[in-house]
Amino acid sequence: MAKQTFNVDPTHTSIDFSVKHMMVSKVKGTFHDFEATIAADPEDLTTADVEFVIDVNSVDTRNDQRDTHLRSGDFFDIENNPKITFKSTDVKKVGDDEYEVTGDMTIRGTTRQETFKVDFEGSGKDPWGNQVYGFSGEGKINRSNYGLTYNAALETGGVLIGDDIKVSIELEATTQA
Repeated sequence: MAKQTFNVDPTHTSIDFSVKHMMVSKVKGTFHDFEATIAADPEDLTTADVEFVIDVNSVDTRNDQRDTHLRSGDFFDIENNPKITFKSTDVKKVGDDEYEVTGDMTIRGTTRQETFKVDFEGSGKDPWGNQVYGFSGEGKINRSNYGLTYNAALETGGVLIGDDIKVSIELEATTQA
């Protein structure tokens, strides 16, 4: 089968993250505004071309002061780097409905290769006759690799903000009937 364009449904898709806070808890956040494109043979997902463009201004950690700080030059520097991008370079099947999606991620002007574990959750027809596909993805990136190095030492030892960012994606997409 030839590659088809998958239309990503932003109302049923989320891009979330978490980071260790004060060495004892986690802060969670999400990006509300993004575009995603997928082209793949539904019978062979290893052929997939996946691309995400995230509007960093849409970061939301449920704390306005923290979100403003994340947008500043201490972190994302959205005046100069308003987008985070990911473009796949390789998709490998590693198990039943399990894949590793590797690609170039650019954050704050720095591009590095990252790999995400992606599970194909299944597919079915919606009431309008479109084929719907579900995917879950997760991975971990090191924020300092992208120049996101702001931190503060804690009196008790350790740092305010962890270096590892856990990323979680839930994605729903359709192909036209």
